[in-house]
Amino acid sequence: MGKDISKENAQQIAVEYMRKRKNTEKIDIAAIEEDSGSWVIRGTCPIDMEGHPWAEKFEVIIDPRGKIRDTNSALL
Repeated sequence: MGKDISKENAQQIAVEYMRKRKNTEKIDIAAIEEDSGSWVIRGTCPIDMEGHPWAEKFEVIIDPRGKIRDTNSALL
């Protein structure tokens, strides 16, 4: 198939995904780790809950081909 995606490409995929999903431009990446061939990207993004700003942490897992395999998010 092709070469595994790079750390930078995995980060870009995660940032674009979270921007679209949360409708925000501000995505802060806290950590990027490789785990069993997949990239795990963790960070935070702001969200608006009924007019009040909150921070939400997220985790995006990207497989070696650049596909999002799983996501998790929770309020801080």
